[in-house]
Amino acid sequence: MRQFGPIISSHGVEKQGLKNLAEVHWNLSVPALYEVILRRGEGVVAAGGPLVVRTGQHTGRSAADKFIVKELASESDIWWGQVNRPMSESQFSGLKRKMLAYLQGREVFVQDLYAGADPVHRLPVRIVTELAWHSLFIRHLLIDAGAHRANFTPEFTIIDAPGFLADPAEDGTRSEVVIAVNFAERVVLIGGTSYAGEIKKSVFTILNYLLPAAAVLPMHCSVNVGAAGDSAVFFGLSGTGKTTLSADPTRTLVGDDEHGWSERGVFNFEGGCYAKVIRLSPEAEPEIYATTRRFGTVLENVAIDPATGELNLDDAGLTENTRGAYPLGFIPNASITGTAGHPGNVVMLTADAFGVLPPISRLTPDQAMYHFLSGYTAKVAGTEKGLSNEPQATFSTCFGAPFMPRHPAVYARMLADRISRYKTDCWLVNTGWSGGAFGVGSRMKIAYTRALLRAALDGSLRGVAVRRDENFGLAVPRSCPDVPTDVLDPRSTWRDKQAYDTMAKELCGRFHDNFRQFAPHVDEDVTAAGPRLAA
Repeated sequence: MRQFGPIISSHGVEKQGLKNLAEVHWNLSVPALYEVILRRGEGVVAAGGPLVVRTGQHTGRSAADKFIVKELASESDIWWGQVNRPMSESQFSGLKRKMLAYLQGREVFVQDLYAGADPVHRLPVRIVTELAWHSLFIRHLLIDAGAHRANFTPEFTIIDAPGFLADPAEDGTRSEVVIAVNFAERVVLIGGTSYAGEIKKSVFTILNYLLPAAAVLPMHCSVNVGAAGDSAVFFGLSGTGKTTLSADPTRTLVGDDEHGWSERGVFNFEGGCYAKVIRLSPEAEPEIYATTRRFGTVLENVAIDPATGELNLDDAGLTENTRGAYPLGFIPNASITGTAGHPGNVVMLTADAFGVLPPISRLTPDQAMYHFLSGYTAKVAGTEKGLSNEPQATFSTCFGAPFMPRHPAVYARMLADRISRYKTDCWLVNTGWSGGAFGVGSRMKIAYTRALLRAALDGSLRGVAVRRDENFGLAVPRSCPDVPTDVLDPRSTWRDKQAYDTMAKELCGRFHDNFRQFAPHVDEDVTAAGPRLAA
C-alpha cells in the first residue's frame, strides 16, 4: 500500500479496517487535488478556475436511504421513525465488511479535519473518499487541522464509496444507496451516491447527536455579526435564503449553514459554504456569484460550454440543485475565527408556498418555540431526490428534521432556554410567495426581505406599531423603510380576498395537524401559540 501526501497521520487507516489499498492520498492540498481530479477525469476546469463535476443520477440527498444503527448505548436517545430509520448491528457489520472489501486494491483519499470552530467543542473527523473531488469538497467544508494532522486521532470516521452498491435483500437497505450511521463504532458508511452533500450532512447528524450532551445547541442556521458585535442567527431549510441573506456586505459572515450555541456564544461547525448557485445574480448575490469564477470552488452539475469553459448558471438541465462548495474565506467579509457572541436576534426563514404568511413577524418566546418545532417551509425542487418541479409545503421540525437524531423537543427546549437567558429577539420571515399562492403570486422581492431584516437587526422595528395577524396571532409591523405598506399585509396583496381567507384557514389547519405530535412534549402555552382554528 503506497501512501502519499504532505502530512501522513500516525493513526493509520488500517485502524478503521481499510487494508490492501492500492494507494492512500493523505491530506492533499487544493492544487494537488486539482491535478489528481483532472488526471482521473473526475471534473473539468471552467473559465476563471472553478472545478465543474457531475454527481450522476443523484443530484440531491437520498433522505429515505439514511439509517442509524440501533444499539444499546444510543437507542433510547434516538427519535425513531421516518427520519431516523433503524438498522441492526449485524446488518451494519455485514455492510461495512462488504464496503471495505470493495475498496481493497483501490485508491482512496483521506482528509483529517475538525468539525467546529470552537476548540472546546470541536470534533476530529476523518473522511475517507473513493473520489478525489469529494476529498476537495470536504476539505473546503470542514476546518483544517493544520499542524495537528501528524498526530491526528479521529473521533469519528466517514467512509464514502459511491461505486459501492448495497444489496437491499442482503443489507436491509431500501435501495443500492445507503447512508448508515453507527454512534457506538463512531463510523458512517456512504455508498451508491456521488452527491457530496451526504458527507457534509453526515457530519451535521453526528454533531446533532453528540453536542446536546455537552450543553451545546446544534442549529441548522447561518450566522452573521454586525460592527457592534451583534450576532444574528438565521434558521431555514435549503432554498429559503439562509445563505443569500446571511451574506450581507455590511455584516461579517460567521457561517452559512451549521452552528452551535454554547455557553461561550455561537460557533461555526464548518470552514466553508455549500451554496445553491442556480440562477445566481451578480447584482443580488455578488459575493456568492464571485465564488463561481474562482480557482478552488467545486461546482456540482453546473452547465458549462465545452468549447469555451464558460458557465451557464441559469441552466437547470441537470438539476435545480446546482451547488458551489468553497472556503468561507472566499466571502470578502467572512469571520476569521468562526465564532461570535450570544445572538441578539434569531430569524426563522420560511418559503410559504401558499402566500399567506406576512413577510416579517415578531415572535413571543412561546411562538418561537412553536414555529421552531413546526419548521414550516416549502421544499424547493432538487434539494432531495424525487421532489417534483414545484415547491412542496412541508413541516421539517427544527428547520432540519433529516439531520436531528434526538427528539425535536430536546433542541426546542435548549433554544427556548437560550432565548430567555440572553433576551434574544425572534422573527419569522417569509421569503416565499406574495399576492397569491405558487402559480398565482410571485416570489417575495429579495430587496424587501433585506430591508426588513436590516430594520429588525438594527432595532428599527422594535418601536414600530404592529397589527395582530387574525389567523396566526403574529405581531406584524405596520411600516418599514424601503418596503411598501401593502406588502406587509399579505391579504392586501391578493386580488381575491376570499381566496386568501380560504387559503389561510387551510394553512392554519395544516399547522394544527402537524403540531399534534409535539403537543404532549411541550407546555400548553406553546401549543396555544400556534395559529387559530376557524370557528
